[in-house]
Amino acid sequence: MHITLTVNNEPREVLAPASATLLEALRGALELTGTKRGCNHGVCGACTVLLDGKLARACLTLAVDVGEREVTTVEAFSELSDVQRALIDSSAIQCGFCTPGFVMALTELFKRNPKPDRETIRAALAGNLCRCSGYVKIVEAAERLAHDR
Repeated sequence: MHITLTVNNEPREVLAPASATLLEALRGALELTGTKRGCNHGVCGACTVLLDGKLARACLTLAVDVGEREVTTVEAFSELSDVQRALIDSSAIQCGFCTPGFVMALTELFKRNPKPDRETIRAALAGNLCRCSGYVKIVEAAERLAHDR
């Protein structure tokens, strides 16, 4: 199938089977590899993107079902975003595999709530797994960003 996706404000043509997930279209056809394949069951958050500004699991979303919705991936940030800078400054990144999913989850959170408290931050990150960090520094980075806003 020929599918037109709007990814990071740019219309992109994709040739993919009807069964292709958004994750497969992004990583394969479009070579946007910032969105990671983790569990492939929507549990780990590594494939998190924004669809029309709301969190979505690219591994569970059929590319053909996206239609004219706006897909935002971590590649949308041509310069470091506030969220990315906060994670770096707090040494919250270790291997980096989960980082794009955390960046997208925190980006959505801060757009919705510029000054979230710890409980709200932890709830917003509940769908993202990190095998390296234990989450302490990730939450601290988000708290610092909320404080500095």
